Amino acid sequence: MAGTAAQPEHVEFEADATLRWYTPHPTAQYGFCGECGSSLFWRATNDPHKLVICAGTLDTPTGLKTTVAWWVGEASDYHERPALTEYDYES
Repeated sequence: MAGTAAQPEHVEFEADATLRWYTPHPTAQYGFCGECGSSLFWRATNDPHKLVICAGTLDTPTGLKTTVAWWVGEASDYHERPALTEYDYES
């Protein structure tokens, strides 16, 4: 999952009536849509000044740039796929 981060006080919602939070462990919380179940955010309870935003939830163009990528089959505009020759995979 691609993500970016912001300080919570810099995040604005057009509407948040369906936003739900799930706390599976005391160290992490996950924000999701209560209607469709889509992942929206996550935050570590030991870092309350950082909200990680799932990049796929943002309208394009996002202006984001990828710094690390593992799975890119469904990447959005923030990811430029490198040439396959950059990787030395052996069969």
